[in-house]
Amino acid sequence: MVHIFDTIQVGEIKLENRIIMAPLTRMRSKQPGNIPYTLNAHYYEQRASAGLIISEATQISQQGQGYPSTPGIHTPEQVEGWKLVTDAVHKKDGKIFLQLWHVGRISHSSHQPGEGAPVAPSAIKPTGKVLTAGWKMVDYETPHALETAEIASIVQDYYSASKNAKAAGFDGVEVHSANGYLLDQFLQDGSNKRLDAYGGSMENRARFLLEVVDTIIKVWGKGRVGVRLSPYGTFNDMSDSDPMGLFSYVLGELDKREIAYVHMIEPRASNAGGSDALNQLAPRASELFKKYFRNVFISSGGYTPESGKKIIESGLVDAVAFGRLFLANPDLPERIKIGAELNRYDRATFYGGSEKGYTDYAFLEAKK
Repeated sequence: MVHIFDTIQVGEIKLENRIIMAPLTRMRSKQPGNIPYTLNAHYYEQRASAGLIISEATQISQQGQGYPSTPGIHTPEQVEGWKLVTDAVHKKDGKIFLQLWHVGRISHSSHQPGEGAPVAPSAIKPTGKVLTAGWKMVDYETPHALETAEIASIVQDYYSASKNAKAAGFDGVEVHSANGYLLDQFLQDGSNKRLDAYGGSMENRARFLLEVVDTIIKVWGKGRVGVRLSPYGTFNDMSDSDPMGLFSYVLGELDKREIAYVHMIEPRASNAGGSDALNQLAPRASELFKKYFRNVFISSGGYTPESGKKIIESGLVDAVAFGRLFLANPDLPERIKIGAELNRYDRATFYGGSEKGYTDYAFLEAKK
């Protein structure tokens, strides 16, 4: 039987345990230019005992930004800022991948170059509200539907961001193709109404993601690339008429590319049913999809230490990603190992701010 503290080979990387730190947007890259700095380095260093840290979502270009104070990986200054983070994690013998992000329509003109419209596969305005660059909540805007030729430019942005991630000292990269952001917007037919080679059939809708993965493999090799997906998720106004067909196809294509891992968000954690009661009835991604991908399968979404242990022991997943628990417990692996009490997270400090609710959560030794 496999246990949560067993080592695991993930592509070219050997992890010391199967406890993954999920990507957590914290909006604390507050320097002008969205540059990580010493506070961010301290935050990640505290959590270096994870088998693998997946960084917060990081925009590949200015066009890819959708929230204030989120970090980028498209300028030399951002690369230097991220070096502080990777150096700090590696000094603690940790491993860290950078999550590459383009938000697509989940943005506002105040974040965009020249205050242009956000971009998307189709000119469909999402429901809900968005934070402007000035931290004001406003309605979403109708996005610009990307021209076919414009897509190639974004693929090139992923290539450049991947090279920057390597220069910054990361151990690999994760492609964010979940939660209703740009690549997910192309995948799902609720947001993709295109009539060109990137719309219509599921093969066409998956084309953009697969082109991105292929270009990133040119930089990193297949053994240091992962992809995050959120089947059945409705977050950010997403929907698809055939999630099972779509995501089984995508996983099959990723399997052919022999990437290091896929990281699936359980539907219960991505507003699958719109209510807690319905979310409990949501399909389990690991049960539905693991058979389509032979390499490492990471699952995330509301796990407790006990449920995380059990699902790894069941063989349904190879590793479990913890989000809010890692946020509040920098020494989460040690707490899981000895069955220690967990710190409670402070939801009011999730986004923005400084040390409070970020680097001031207590370690076990501080409680002795």
